[in-house]
Amino acid sequence: MSRNLIFVGVVAALAIAAPATAQVTIEMSQITCKDFASYDADTKDFIGNWMRGYFMSKNNLTVIDSRYVKRNTEKIERYCKKLPKASLMEAVQKNAR
Repeated sequence: MSRNLIFVGVVAALAIAAPATAQVTIEMSQITCKDFASYDADTKDFIGNWMRGYFMSKNNLTVIDSRYVKRNTEKIERYCKKLPKASLMEAVQKNAR
């Protein structure tokens, strides 16, 4: 019985002492079009979804029209190719609908 209790205590102590996963922060207002183009697909999706939510909230919109998601992404990518030094937020503001 005491061996089981010691084992459980050791396992619990190790679980508590396990390192936490690293937390990553992204300053959205400082991302340029060039930065965005260099990100991997998962990061682009994450940032794209955050931007959609941010601007929809800013405009008090509660419905996502899927017809515009692909269109907006394509327009923003074209804008960013022309102006790689522009901020991504600027690109979204000028091109998203």
